[in-house]
Amino acid sequence: MTIAEAGHSVLVLEAEETVGGGTRTAELTLPGFRHDVCAAIHPLAAASPFFRSLDLDLQLIEPPAALAHPLDDGSALLVRRSVDATAHRLGADADAYRRLFEPLAKAWPRLAPELLGPPLHVPRQPLPLARFGPPAARSATSLAHSRFATDAARTLF
Repeated sequence: MTIAEAGHSVLVLEAEETVGGGTRTAELTLPGFRHDVCAAIHPLAAASPFFRSLDLDLQLIEPPAALAHPLDDGSALLVRRSVDATAHRLGADADAYRRLFEPLAKAWPRLAPELLGPPLHVPRQPLPLARFGPPAARSATSLAHSRFATDAARTLF
């Protein structure tokens, strides 16, 4: 779309019967009730500077839990919109979860343009970005094992 807006000719080829691949929407169950086909969540769509620049007339529906991760014992952990609500179900790792995610959640309005903007740019918010960097530079496995004591919290992370 950006290329077309810049005045260049664009040809879109689709191998399937319906365009959209894993990001298409269809009425799969009840008439008028639309589902994402293949795509489960697009958690950063609403925060994306590019997505917001499109000025689309659509309403995003945000569920109370962004995801559920099933555990071997038949239970599941939920990532909720609130750091505290998610941490509440993590038992021994509740405080560790809060320590990791609360600063990021609070800094998100300043971090979002830095993390979701153009890849190469001079940061306008260097301090929140500098705090985000060290944990983000580690592998997820390494960070999970260093921050969380339980397999459930590590698995959720």
